[in-house]
Amino acid sequence: LRNMESQNIVALCDVDDQYADKAFQHFPSAKRYKDFRVMLDKQKDIDAVMIATPDHTHALITIAAMQAGKHVYCQKPLTHTIHEARQVAEIARQTGVVTQMGNQGHSGDGIRRVCEWIWDGAIGPVRQVAAWCRLTYFPPGQDYWCTNYYDKPAEKPPVPAGLAWDLWLGPAPYRDYHPTYHPGRWRAWWDFGCGMMGDRGVHTLDTVLWALKLGHPESIQASITNCNDQTNPIASIVTYRFPARESLPPVRVTWYEGLEPPRPEELEEKRKLPPEGGALFKGDNGTILCGVYGESPQIIPYEKMKAYHQPEPTLPRIRESHEENWIRAIKGNGKTSSDFRYGAALTELALLGNVAKRTQAKLDWDGDNMKFPNYPEAEQYLTKEYRQGWSL
Repeated sequence: LRNMESQNIVALCDVDDQYADKAFQHFPSAKRYKDFRVMLDKQKDIDAVMIATPDHTHALITIAAMQAGKHVYCQKPLTHTIHEARQVAEIARQTGVVTQMGNQGHSGDGIRRVCEWIWDGAIGPVRQVAAWCRLTYFPPGQDYWCTNYYDKPAEKPPVPAGLAWDLWLGPAPYRDYHPTYHPGRWRAWWDFGCGMMGDRGVHTLDTVLWALKLGHPESIQASITNCNDQTNPIASIVTYRFPARESLPPVRVTWYEGLEPPRPEELEEKRKLPPEGGALFKGDNGTILCGVYGESPQIIPYEKMKAYHQPEPTLPRIRESHEENWIRAIKGNGKTSSDFRYGAALTELALLGNVAKRTQAKLDWDGDNMKFPNYPEAEQYLTKEYRQGWSL
C-alpha cells in the first residue's frame, strides 16, 4: 500500500480494526469498511482494488472486484486452490480489467537476466533445477516433535475487540478464534494458507517458470515431515518433472522447503548459498545461482562469470515498483509485468506441490483436464468446499 500512496486512496477494508489501525491512520480521509462486499456495493468511485488478505479469501474478493469492473492487484499466491486459479484467470480474461499478482521479483532486473542468459545458452541446456527456502511455517506454541497429528487448539480465548472473526474465516469451515490463526501463522494451516510453497515458493519458482518456458509438469512427487490434515509440513522436498518444450530438453525441478539443496561443487569453498533461499539452474555447461526473487544472478564459479560475455538485454526493464507498474498500466502506459494469466499459472505450479505433499504419492498430471489419471483421489485437493453463504 505504501507503494501506491501517491494515488487517491478512497477506501480501506479490514476485518480487524486494531490490526489495521496504522494503515487507517495513515490514510485518514479513506472511508473504512469491514466487509468487502459492502464496500463494493456502496462505494462507486473505486477504480482499482489491492487485495492483501490471507490466501483463503483471495479468489472470492478478486472475482467480486473484477466482476464489479475494478482493476485488481492481488498478493501471491493468487488463489488458495488450483480450481480457483483457473477461475480467476478466466474471469480476468472475460472482464478485461488490468491485473497484477504480487510477485514483485517479476518486475526486477535479476529475473530478466537469468532468462536472457539461459536463452543465450550461457550454461547450455538446463536439465535440473534446485529451488529452496530455508524458512518454514508452523503454528506457534505447538510441540511438533511429539506427535504425527496436530489438531486445532483446544483453548477458546475471547475474540479481540474490533475483530469480525466470522468475516475473517470467510469461506473456511468454522472454527473458534485463536491467536495461532490471527494475527498468527495462518499460512501454516491448510484451511487458510498455502504454506511456504505459496509464499516464497511462488517467488522463487517464478524465475524457473519464466526462464525455462515451463508448461504443465508430467508428474509431481513429495516427501515431507509430520504429515497431517491440519497444517503444512515443517520440511519437504517436492520433485516436478517437465517434458521437452520447444528446443528445451526435459527438466527436473526440485523444491526444498525448510531445507537447503546439496551444496553445488561449483561454488567456491568460502562462498555461501543465499541465506534465505534461491535457485540453482544446472546446465550441461555450467550453473546459474540466484536469490529468492531472481535477484543477484551469477554463473558459478566466479571465474566462469568473469569469462561470460553477457548478451544485450532483450526483455524490457521496469524502472518503477511492481505496484506502480500496475498503476501505469491502468492509466494506459503499457502492460503489467505479471497479469493474472501468468500469475495463475505460477500459483498453480506451487499449489501442485502442496497437493503432492498432502498425498505423498507420485502424481501424474493431466493439466489440460485437471486430472491425476493414476491417483484420482488427489483431485479433492484441487478445489475446496465453501462455507454456507460463500461461493465463487
